[in-house]
Amino acid sequence: MYGRRTWSIRVRMTVIAGTVAALVCAVLIAMIIVGLRGRASDYERNKALSTALRVAEQFRYRPVRGEIGAPHGVDVQVLDARNTVIAGTPGEVDGPPMATFRPGVATGFKDAQVLCPPGGLHGCRWVIEFSVHRPAGDWEVYAAAPNVPWYVNGGLITFLVCSGLLLVLMACLVTWRTVDGTLAPVDGIRRELTEITASKSGRRVTVPGNRDEIRWLAEAVNATLDRLDIALAKQRSFTSDASHDLRSPIAAARTQLEEALLYADDVDWPRTARTVLQTLDRLQAIVTDLLQLARLDAGAWQETEPIDLAALVTIELARSDRSKRIVPHLQEGVQLHGDRLRLVRLFTNLLDNAERHAETRVDVTVRDEDGVAVLEVLDDGAGIAPEEREVVFQRFARLKAGKARDANGTGLGLPIAREIARAHGGTLKVEDSDRGARFVLRIPRDP
Repeated sequence: MYGRRTWSIRVRMTVIAGTVAALVCAVLIAMIIVGLRGRASDYERNKALSTALRVAEQFRYRPVRGEIGAPHGVDVQVLDARNTVIAGTPGEVDGPPMATFRPGVATGFKDAQVLCPPGGLHGCRWVIEFSVHRPAGDWEVYAAAPNVPWYVNGGLITFLVCSGLLLVLMACLVTWRTVDGTLAPVDGIRRELTEITASKSGRRVTVPGNRDEIRWLAEAVNATLDRLDIALAKQRSFTSDASHDLRSPIAAARTQLEEALLYADDVDWPRTARTVLQTLDRLQAIVTDLLQLARLDAGAWQETEPIDLAALVTIELARSDRSKRIVPHLQEGVQLHGDRLRLVRLFTNLLDNAERHAETRVDVTVRDEDGVAVLEVLDDGAGIAPEEREVVFQRFARLKAGKARDANGTGLGLPIAREIARAHGGTLKVEDSDRGARFVLRIPRDP
């Protein structure tokens, strides 16, 4: 199933910036138009109002008849008590009355309405009316001003729309260039990562000079590549050591069988079979340890359970006979959560290693240290030099003393023990002691 197609970040950011700019411009244009329309409407109405007041004021001094002067755009009519047009602006003197409404009780002598259109005129007009009291009856003065459209003026709306489009275009252009400049180092990192393969380990991406998120990304990528190179180196070393340790017993068994077949009549076949069987036992031990390490590396995990560490040690010591004296120092009630079978394997590996190197005695201690379960295995042997304390935890690594005491060892017991400790969130180290090797396991009791 194909994934949904999406635009690039440049396009998306540009579209978002353009949309936001367009919305902002639309709001600003609307606010400008509303404000200008209100001012223009007030201006036109004030012209009509002042003209109507001026005409009504003239009644105090002389009768008003014939044509009346008025500002541009304002039309005026004067009607007598019989609703006959007696005066007005040019074109309105001979026309019909532009309006017939009269002030009501609430409005007194003045009223205003929007008419579409007033009599004798075109379009919608704002019409104001004044009543002038005369002895023969009230005369009416009507003044009409243009009703300003929503866009105020065609030139204004064209200017505002063009300005808005220009601002949106500039916002899109600036956003595109900014995002393009920002993502340019990311594209460079992507190209370099594409060129970096397992065969070109050691190469790193270029770190930009600016201290920003792109620099942090490049540093994180380089740190990841460092870890990958270390993992590849360990994998190659592990593969090489594993192939060597597997090849040695196979080659030994093959040599023994080929030599026996050359002199079949003179060979002690039962003895040869026992020798080959011992070789196969070593091969089986190596394969078993490799499978255990593979499971630990893969993170395979069983259900955890509460485990009494002192009881576990006691049971394992009672199950097998040891060639050296085992002295337990066990604190009761030291419990933790974990995989019982793996913890048994860890303890057995430590005990086997201690028994192999001890002279006469192995001390096993279980105690609690501030919420941390501690298992300590101490032998009275020659001990481990400080510079070799981490070497013993490397896979297939064997010290000269270990090879001399047990030539059939696999070199995987202690690495397996440390991986089990890590899987339980703990540590396994070789610590200082007055004599012998002191292996200390620490696992938090709180899961």
